[in-house]
Formats: sequence, C-alpha cells, structure tokens
Amino acid sequence: VLEYLLNIIGSEWIIIIFVALILLLGTNRFPEAAKKIGKIVGEYKKAKDTVEKQMKDVTKENFEVSGPVKDERKKLEIMANHFGVDCKSKTDD
Repeated sequence: VLEYLLNIIGSEWIIIIFVALILLLGTNRFPEAAKKIGKIVGEYKKAKDTVEKQMKDVTKENFEVSGPVKDERKKLEIMANHFGVDCKSKTDD
C-alpha cells in the first residue's frame, strides 16, 4: 500500500505541491508567493544561460600551448627531425 502511495509521477507532484502551498499560505498570500517563485525561476534561468554561453565561448577559443609544455613540444620536434620523423602533419593527440 505504501509503495502505491509513493508511486507518484511528475504532474501529480505539481498538483500536490500547489494544494499544499494554498493550504499553508492561504488564498491571500499565494499570488505573492507565486510571483516570488516565478522571479526566482527566471533569475535561475538567466544565470544558467549566462554560464552556458560563457562555457561555449571558452570552448570555441583555440588554445595555444605555452610555457614548459611548449618547450617540451619543441624538444620532441627536434628529436623527431633528428630521427627523420615528419611531425609537422601530426596533432598533439
């Protein structure tokens, strides 16, 4: 019996939460609370979209190897040229 009671899917949870909010807040304060929840959801979506846009911008950039890693690549290229290996057409992978 308990397993059946807890087997509730998405839209049913929304109805249960809606009824619980009306019971807790009453009909007078419910519209104000709904507006606040709407603003919170809107701000969350804006922040999420901003982060997603920034991540896309970062992943679009071509990163240039620098520092010690660049020096190591140079050493490997010198050794490859010494042994006659063509490394110009190769990628870092």
